Amino acid sequence: MNALLLEKAKERMPNIPLLVNVVSKRVRQLNGGARPLIKPDTIDMDHLDLALKEIGEGKLSAELGSLPTPKVELSRSLLAL
Repeated sequence: MNALLLEKAKERMPNIPLLVNVVSKRVRQLNGGARPLIKPDTIDMDHLDLALKEIGEGKLSAELGSLPTPKVELSRSLLAL
């Protein structure tokens, strides 16, 4: 893993757990045959470095959304008693 690429990716995505999840998912995609969003520095550039470079260059990002809240029927809730 290239430390410089990691630092650039952390500047773009300072939430480390989120960065780990995004990189992990992108590496799985690249291992599965997905095309890189950027030109690799070398022919045999590691998929981990590719994912970090994509994030560092702003080609890949993540959005945190709120989880849907479950709707409880009033008749089945404790408040209806």
